[in-house]
Amino acid sequence: MTDCLPDNPVLRTERLTLRPPQVADWPAYAAFMETDAARFFAGHRNPTAAWRSFGAVIWNWLHRGFGPWAVTEDGGDSIGLVGPKQPEGWPAPELTWIAYAPAAGRGIAAEAARAARADAYARLGWTEAVSYIEDANTRSVALAKRLGCQLDADAATPGGPVRTWRHPGPESGAA
Repeated sequence: MTDCLPDNPVLRTERLTLRPPQVADWPAYAAFMETDAARFFAGHRNPTAAWRSFGAVIWNWLHRGFGPWAVTEDGGDSIGLVGPKQPEGWPAPELTWIAYAPAAGRGIAAEAARAARADAYARLGWTEAVSYIEDANTRSVALAKRLGCQLDADAATPGGPVRTWRHPGPESGAA
């Protein structure tokens, strides 16, 4: 089985395709989780936890009807996961991003995140979106700022050493 979620939407930007994850995306995700760049993500350097983390991405799609997309260039291999998620019990819907080594530093996560945020506001009807980021994850903090997010020190978090970065709402036109 290669296509886990064939009936879900696909987003396209100038250079990217965002599609539901497939079984074939697991090796790239697992390889990323072995890198130091993954230290801020569940499953880092633990194959069992990485498997569960990837499963949570799939579960979000199956249970909620949306989730982080596999990001590709020209329909090639997955170079990251970017998109909306809302695990049970989380205080707010989150926009998340992971850029694997081939995508790092090229603006791909920003381009994909803008498309995913616009879709969450338009198609999913979200009125808010946040990103939960550790302060030490300076690349993700910088991306949140580029996306127009503001630190919300009073907002609830799902736990752990993260802080809440609030995205501009759909009325801002910053999608």
